[in-house]
Amino acid sequence: MDYKKTLNLPKTNFPMKAELARREPEIAGTWEEINLYQRLLEKNQTREKFILHDGPPYANGNIHIGHALNKILKDIIVRYKFMSGFNAPFVPGWDCRGLPIEHQVMKKLGEEKNTLSAVEIRKKCRNYALKFVKIQKEEFKRLGVLGDWENPYLTLDSGYEAKILEVFAGLVKGENIYKGLKPVQWCRRCKTALAEAEVEYADKESPSIYVRFPLKKEFCRRILPENTALPVCVLIWTTTPWTLPANVAIAVKKEFEYVLAEINSREILIMAKDLLKPILEKAGIKNFKILKTLTGDKLEGIICRQPLSKRTSPLILGEHVIKDEGTGCVHIAPGHGQEDYELGLKYNLSIITPVDKKGRFTEEVEGLSSLEVFSANPLIVEKLKKDGLLFFYEEMKHSYPHCWRCKEPIIFRATEQWFISMDKGNLRKKALAAVKKVNWIPSWGELRITRMIESRGDWCISRQRVWGIPLPVFYCKQCQKPLLDEKIICHVAKLVEKEGTDIWFTSDPGELLPAGTVCPGCRQKDFSKETDILDVWFDSGVSHTAVCKTRADLSCPADLYLEGSDQYRGWFQSSLLTAVGIKQGSPYRTVLTHGFVNDGVGRKMSKSLGNVAAPQEVMAKYGADILRLWVCSEDYRDDLRLSDEILFRLVEAYRRIRNTFRFLLANLYDFSPIKDLKPYRDLLEIDRYMLSTLEQLIEKSNGQFEKYQFHHLFSSLYRYFTVDLSSFYLDILKDRLYTFPANSAERKAAQTVLFKILITLVKLISPILSFTAEDIWKHFPEVFQVREKSVFLSDWPKFEEKLISEKLENKWAKIKRIRRETAKITEAARRDKVIGNSLEAKIIFYCQDKAWLAFLKDNLDLLPSVLIVSQVEAGNEKPGDKIFQSQEIKGLAIEARFAAGKKCGRCWNYSRSTGENSRFPEICNRCIEHLQAGGIKDEI
Repeated sequence: MDYKKTLNLPKTNFPMKAELARREPEIAGTWEEINLYQRLLEKNQTREKFILHDGPPYANGNIHIGHALNKILKDIIVRYKFMSGFNAPFVPGWDCRGLPIEHQVMKKLGEEKNTLSAVEIRKKCRNYALKFVKIQKEEFKRLGVLGDWENPYLTLDSGYEAKILEVFAGLVKGENIYKGLKPVQWCRRCKTALAEAEVEYADKESPSIYVRFPLKKEFCRRILPENTALPVCVLIWTTTPWTLPANVAIAVKKEFEYVLAEINSREILIMAKDLLKPILEKAGIKNFKILKTLTGDKLEGIICRQPLSKRTSPLILGEHVIKDEGTGCVHIAPGHGQEDYELGLKYNLSIITPVDKKGRFTEEVEGLSSLEVFSANPLIVEKLKKDGLLFFYEEMKHSYPHCWRCKEPIIFRATEQWFISMDKGNLRKKALAAVKKVNWIPSWGELRITRMIESRGDWCISRQRVWGIPLPVFYCKQCQKPLLDEKIICHVAKLVEKEGTDIWFTSDPGELLPAGTVCPGCRQKDFSKETDILDVWFDSGVSHTAVCKTRADLSCPADLYLEGSDQYRGWFQSSLLTAVGIKQGSPYRTVLTHGFVNDGVGRKMSKSLGNVAAPQEVMAKYGADILRLWVCSEDYRDDLRLSDEILFRLVEAYRRIRNTFRFLLANLYDFSPIKDLKPYRDLLEIDRYMLSTLEQLIEKSNGQFEKYQFHHLFSSLYRYFTVDLSSFYLDILKDRLYTFPANSAERKAAQTVLFKILITLVKLISPILSFTAEDIWKHFPEVFQVREKSVFLSDWPKFEEKLISEKLENKWAKIKRIRRETAKITEAARRDKVIGNSLEAKIIFYCQDKAWLAFLKDNLDLLPSVLIVSQVEAGNEKPGDKIFQSQEIKGLAIEARFAAGKKCGRCWNYSRSTGENSRFPEICNRCIEHLQAGGIKDEI
């Protein structure tokens, strides 16, 4: 007879081939059809909330791989929280303002931009942003990201704009806002001040020059009383010659030792003693002598002649002077540097900034007017050389700040700007106190943001642009004093909520101000409007109020902020400062950061290198679930790597996971959880052991989800799929599943455990492999009678500690050791052609260790099925030299022989009973019993 028909062979419609790129959009479509996100909210509406607040990406292009990493991480957390019983609304958002968008629009407009009004340009920026909001929304949904996509938050919505102004009003009330003339980071190309987060560092070649500042004669006599005809100069060093026209002083350090050194019998130079020899060696000078040594405080008050103007330059004391480079004498230009500015305030120095918004010298600089500052460097060097003031010159490659948008080197330029004070009202102190109450993941994040807040200057919040939130400030036309009033700003906010911020550009001041407004100083009624806009980081930074505190489905503070590590100086910081500034406290309880994505060898991705991995291309080739698996498999705390090779390995890992699920489904086609589920007491020992390992996996996975340790989670799950299931339990189980009677207690016991494993694993992987998990759920056999329309509407696996058995764990750990050692000898036997496959083997254990021998003998009936061999024997005879000696189990030797008896044509085991029954001569007695128990009688 055809014994194959008597076997319980696997059956499932779940395809072996995933075809993720084709199937995933269909699955996403079903989520929309059943309104999955809304159903999750309804299911958990009375549960505890968990708020992951979305940091808004810029709406200025298609998403890149960094976006994919960020949104997938968020989605994994949100899906897990929903399934584990939290009400976890996720409201995606977009940052729709600022330079990234305006830059692209202006570039596209070309010369046309000069003919358009501010409102017309703003309209084009708005349309541009909304276009990419729509594009990015679909791309994020394609990644499988669940959220309130129909009601996202946009920083250009009038309601959001009004909240920005209300937060600004709160800071005005707290007296945190002021206008001041201070040096800021300035982009010459974009013609605007830049936020710290809008600056990146890149290598730049600069002229490294050592310049003589001649002492006025009366001061030469003061520090060098003996008569000398030699000129005396202070030697300074700079890599920014263009800042020399703004020089107003030279800083030395009080306790440093300085020398007056006679050089080549021609001049006397003043510089730090420790830097004298390195400087002279660089200049190739050997002939020098030290005339005098004195400390920096003795130089204070000495006055030099400024080399590029008619001004003088006094020597002052500065704590920021170092001896790591330069001369120990630092050229001070308060209009071009923060430390210089602070020193200038201390000494009441002039703040000179002879540079316009395009980075060109003004008429104040004779001979260089209208020249771009970097273009003027060679001319300045040449003039210094001609005047005999250039001591030494070389080109130097160094790290220099650049604008992140146009990639041009920036300048530091003192202009009148609006600032948030870090120290007035103790904002810095309060922010640092708030930082300590936050859970930072990784933990070093706390130190990183602490240092940034400790060292940062006041926050420059004004920008010279069009596309943004107008600074709600009016100026009295009579006395020019700013009208900065909390109530007036709130009045404007209400108008903005109705009309949007374009009203600022289309209305006269009188239409925006409350009736009867007068200047508190001169009592005049005529006002003008501020033309600057707010820093875009202020826009997104107030989302804690504009979104979390405003929307009924959210709350503030949020449980989690999750962004890239660059946001320590960006969104994390702007959110914290604005929230603390309006006395709201920290806007987040936990902050989690991830690194950036590099290529397979660790290089930064760039189009010029051709190593960019676009998420759209990866999804088209492999599917979104492979990207999601990549996110989970990498340690996101550091920079991540992505390449075709890495993706190929993940595809292989995915295939093994998928095939395991297919095996589970295929062997449960006739299992009804309602009538076939076996109680724990009726399970075989190996089944109970597998339930024990399953509960441990649930416990471990829960902890890893809660701690956001997704790469550990991937390792735990993948090991379970490949080691505990595919290579162990499922391998052993095939005989029981296929050859035992379909309704036998043993087979139903096995199916009971497989069912629990299937249900548990599909839920555990669902936050990660969301499309695949849903596909598996849809392919559950009808006999399961699953009520939930989606795996995500089911409950998270419940951890049952009582099912964990330490006794079983210990016993089966020993059996697994034996199995691993046996595999070595059967593999060798196959290689030597002693056997063809493991079922042709008879394994003989020789054991000198009494405890191990007793263990082997106690489990002789169990071992053949576990080792997947036909027969097993054990004894304490001393084996011969050719027998495999175990290095893992002391005193154990193993021999593999060809099994006794004949091969059963049904179960393929070798047995002496095969052929004994004349009715069924091709099969063993065990199979005959199974056939008879299944309804096939002898007589047939």
